[in-house]
Amino acid sequence: MPGIGITIDASEAAILARAWDAAPAIVETELRAAMTEATAYLQRETQERTPVAFGTLRASIAAREPQVLADQVLGVVGTPLAYAEAVELGTRPHFPPIQPLQDWVQAKLGIADEDESRQVAFAVARKIARSGTKGAFMFTEAFKAGEPQVQRIFARCRERIVARLGWEA
Repeated sequence: MPGIGITIDASEAAILARAWDAAPAIVETELRAAMTEATAYLQRETQERTPVAFGTLRASIAAREPQVLADQVLGVVGTPLAYAEAVELGTRPHFPPIQPLQDWVQAKLGIADEDESRQVAFAVARKIARSGTKGAFMFTEAFKAGEPQVQRIFARCRERIVARLGWEA
């Protein structure tokens, strides 16, 4: 899945670059803390927007430990489940496997009878074969809705760095 990035304006980038040169340990500590807070927030927002049949996809969405690279801190919210991309973006028409659909029919529609749930699963599969599936866009929408909060987290981070260095804002 493609990544989504946060950018900061040039004046803030210049301050952070100067701070990184002057006190890399302080900047790294503060940026790690901010990234941890931001990705935890985005994890929760994404999970809340994730469709649930069994809860497996929702439970698999997690924020990774921030990674410090040469001049940046990278934060990732993702999932190892291969089908997450299809849920996020939707799919083109295709004929899906029946058994997972039958499990979904039993769980979501409450059709416990084996034969009836299989028939309904085939009907759903035929619909997907004609139309594909719509995307839930849970990662995209969580990021869009959460971007102002994430920007505030990093603005507070910059303020803490400047204060710790004794610089004027």
